[in-house]
Amino acid sequence: MPGSSAPQDTPTRPRPSGLVLVACSGGADSLALAAATAFVGARLGWQVGLVTVDHGLQAGSGQRAEQVAAWARERGLDPVEVVAVTVGTSGGPEAAARDARYAALADAARRHSAAAVLLGHTRDDQAETVLLALARGSGPRGLSGMPVHRDQAGVRFSRPFLDLPRADCRAACAAQGLTPWDDPHNTDPAYARSRVRAEALPALVATLGEGVVANLARTAGLLAQDTAYLDELAAAALGRCRTGSGLAVSALRELPAALRTRALHEWAAGLGAPRTALAHRHVETLDALVTAWRGQGPAYLPGGITVTRTADILTPAHPAAAAASGRDHPTESGAVSGKVLES
Repeated sequence: MPGSSAPQDTPTRPRPSGLVLVACSGGADSLALAAATAFVGARLGWQVGLVTVDHGLQAGSGQRAEQVAAWARERGLDPVEVVAVTVGTSGGPEAAARDARYAALADAARRHSAAAVLLGHTRDDQAETVLLALARGSGPRGLSGMPVHRDQAGVRFSRPFLDLPRADCRAACAAQGLTPWDDPHNTDPAYARSRVRAEALPALVATLGEGVVANLARTAGLLAQDTAYLDELAAAALGRCRTGSGLAVSALRELPAALRTRALHEWAAGLGAPRTALAHRHVETLDALVTAWRGQGPAYLPGGITVTRTADILTPAHPAAAAASGRDHPTESGAVSGKVLES
């Protein structure tokens, strides 16, 4: 882009002449990313495309999405798509919109055989994510925030601006004469992230100084490294604990808690428990079958899965098996191991 002052760092490193798709809402962050990727891509021989998702949650959302697409076509991006999605209700409005958006982006990437989908999250977004995770009592995985790269549903998602402040993206748009769209949802106090953005994080900055945003993001990066290493150790440990379709309690009991709970979490996800619904309380109840065994009943996991302990083995049962045996288990009530916990 002539006169572009957008960051010149390479957004990602797909194969030469590969296609990268930019996810662009029209906001300052993703608009700056699209402009920067077009500028860099032209010099590195990439094909650069753009996908904008219409969530249909606001009046005129379809028209705004078409405006973003028209801008991208004018800049020579190809392919350019507007994808309309239906947002469900699972997990609340923010999570449902995010799930619908990522599914649409992944589908577009697969259809076009894209090397990567680029996302416009910034250092400020990372700091907000860490604060939200801290408030929700998340463990190290939640406090690790968003990764720079993640392979999901067979697609590589990358966040090249994750170490840049949000203000740089606005400055880049202003320097290039680009007019970003400010999503009113980003300032709606009904949403937790909006409240963190408008109130909590500014209060921390006012109290502790400007460096708090970078420090929160840095903390996420350090925790991500530790978590990745522990996850590798836990995956190897899980393999040693497997016995048929179950897990050997004696082998699990020998593991340090940090590895044992990670192994149980991964095992539960492998059984089919949705990761977005698999909470600490589920893993805690599985762990109790190993470390606090008093003959208690089964652990109930998301997706209608039950896990029982018989002698030295944790054995899973799926919904179909439970139905065939006539068992009734409260998969949505939050009941685990015979007691009800608040979700």
